[in-house]
Amino acid sequence: MNGQDGTISTTGPCVVVAGGGTAGHIEPALALADAVRRLRPDVRVVALGTARGLETKIVPARGYQLELIPPVPLPRKPSPDLLKLPLKVRGAIKQTREIFERHRASVVVGFGGYVALPAYLAARGRVPIVVHEANARSGLANKVGAKFAAAVAAAVPGSGLPQAEVLGIPLRRSITSLDRAALREEARRHFGLHPSAPTLLVVGGSQGAQSLNNAVAGAAVALGQAGIGVLHAHGPKNSLAVQGVPGAPIYQPVPYLERMDLAYAAADVILCRSGAMTVAEASAVGLPAVYVPLPHGNGEQALNGQPIVDAGGALMINDADLTPQAVIDTVIPLLRDGERIAKMGAAAQGSGHREADEALARMVFGVMKG
Repeated sequence: MNGQDGTISTTGPCVVVAGGGTAGHIEPALALADAVRRLRPDVRVVALGTARGLETKIVPARGYQLELIPPVPLPRKPSPDLLKLPLKVRGAIKQTREIFERHRASVVVGFGGYVALPAYLAARGRVPIVVHEANARSGLANKVGAKFAAAVAAAVPGSGLPQAEVLGIPLRRSITSLDRAALREEARRHFGLHPSAPTLLVVGGSQGAQSLNNAVAGAAVALGQAGIGVLHAHGPKNSLAVQGVPGAPIYQPVPYLERMDLAYAAADVILCRSGAMTVAEASAVGLPAVYVPLPHGNGEQALNGQPIVDAGGALMINDADLTPQAVIDTVIPLLRDGERIAKMGAAAQGSGHREADEALARMVFGVMKG
């Protein structure tokens, strides 16, 4: 399989990053890729992904070559489905090994998910492996990969990978260097928002979240009456109808946010899931958050957000408790209290992950062959 641009170069060391599927896996992989390029311009970076993931759009747009392999969905926990994995991954492993050989891979860096498992299995005994776990509780793919990795990194202590070195989450420099105050005016213009009204950013992950959509849209009239503007990313497969309030700051629904840096700069508070990447970015830029953990999986989203809550930089609402009335009772008073927002923002920023990209890159260079 050829790369996304149809060309293959085999000169110089090659880092293969495996972090496809969702933005939570793709973004730290690309943040690492950026750091690798910055620190070692002689090193090539190739990304692994699948045809059904967001990486088909994000990776080429960021200037990296993308190689596609068959998706291998993973059970969230050990189960009878795990016994079926060998048959499902056999073809993916074969294709992945061909990619490694064609690019003369020097190291494979996995970030979990259904792209990482075949990458780990294909690299085992052939190419050094580095595993990065972003969540507070590790997933199955990284538990497997960590057993034969040359190095393991984690965002926070207690991930379930005892040999992991805690480095934080690699973040884009456009996020870690973001000056929200300096960009606020530009950001508000970009999204067509009120230039000075308190503004809520709503993000349910790359695909949106129906419970967040329903709760905030259901509180649209109350938000407008309170003089609060809203920038709401509802997900590309969802639609959102909201009732406007004449003369109120705009409620701006969008399918997806291409410029998260500007979205963070435009907002005073974010209402969001607490995926590891979202928590890391919001805290790094000092944006107070109201976290609504995904109620599925192994409970890692609640664990991701809890340290920021404990530090005073965020609030947390259970998904089952998120109603329009909960938005009215919790979010509106917060957005109308500038002093509280400032204190929460400072507490959140003190918990950010600002140098993890280069720290992970140096770990990768340390085990890279060739």
